Amino acid sequence: SGTFRLCIDYRGLNKITIKNRYPLPLISELLDQLNQAKIYTKIDLRGAYNLVRIKEGDEWKTAFLTRYGYFEYNVMPFGLTNAPAAFQHLMNDVFREFLDNFVVCYLDDIFIFSG
Repeated sequence: SGTFRLCIDYRGLNKITIKNRYPLPLISELLDQLNQAKIYTKIDLRGAYNLVRIKEGDEWKTAFLTRYGYFEYNVMPFGLTNAPAAFQHLMNDVFREFLDNFVVCYLDDIFIFSG
């Protein structure tokens, strides 16, 4: 889109974070499901991670300093090691009853299919 996105180096935090092992779907399996369909809709949830509130009390873990001051995230920022797994888990919970019937989700992309 040509817009700027704040990117914080969370390597130090990621190194000491207990990893969330929630599995991401295999692209090959998603493609197999989609290959059977004739009609597709793809929805890209732009900025979706920034709509997910991080655990209250954990804001300090996302702190960063700029020349404009000290800041903490209230929502899931780009670059946290557990962000993809946490977001996939959320998407699977939200769409659970539709998954594999006519919806597949891969992170912030939703595919609706039929036919």
